[in-house]
Amino acid sequence: MNTPSDLKYTRNHEWVRVEADGTITVGITDHAQELLGDLVFVELPDVGGEFSADQEVAVVESVKAASDVYAPVTGSIVDINPTAVETPEVVNQDAYAAWLFKMQPAAAGDLDTLLDAATYQQLVDAA
Repeated sequence: MNTPSDLKYTRNHEWVRVEADGTITVGITDHAQELLGDLVFVELPDVGGEFSADQEVAVVESVKAASDVYAPVTGSIVDINPTAVETPEVVNQDAYAAWLFKMQPAAAGDLDTLLDAATYQQLVDAA
């Protein structure tokens, strides 16, 4: 399993990259896409939508199951990845390149609640 050390993670198997402008880019982890199998549908939120931490933001569906994607922090959606909607299999091909949405966190301190790569790997290994 691929778990880049420069990213943050959630217990719900989302990855988070903190950008230079303070926004965050969010996608599902390699572990999550492996569990789901071949993705066939991705539903993303509207730009401008406001979400609380751990609130359902998006849905990814595979031939095996549907899974909710949750907001890693409280904030607003500032961008979505139309490629993930048009060709969901890009998430299977490279989960860390195929981001789903970008958020502007309401408070930078919320990022402190996210997991580092080693802690996320321990969570996955314990499952």
